[in-house]
Amino acid sequence: MALKNPDAIAIIVTALRLTHGDEAARAMLVGGMSLTALIEAMFSAPVGRRDAVHNITSALDDFAISPELGPVWHLCYVYENHGSFRVVDMEIATPTGTLSSKDVWLRLPD
Repeated sequence: MALKNPDAIAIIVTALRLTHGDEAARAMLVGGMSLTALIEAMFSAPVGRRDAVHNITSALDDFAISPELGPVWHLCYVYENHGSFRVVDMEIATPTGTLSSKDVWLRLPD
């Protein structure tokens, strides 16, 4: 499988390994994880929050996403408070509604 954003995936793999250990990280990448779990791992990794958000956003093209989003969707950032630039969560807006990070499942395709 050729990755579109291998550098972002490598940073995510490192963050998952640091947070959950090698075996759990492997299981999460292959078996799947919620977007929430990915966000929490990246925000606890030794990278800046801005870089964490950038890497998650870049890597979404490489993940199989469930539920199927269709061709039109938009990643929305949830900020700490009004006027803040500190991202604390992400949501995915679709024509049929908005999915919270807990409702979005990610895995690397086979």
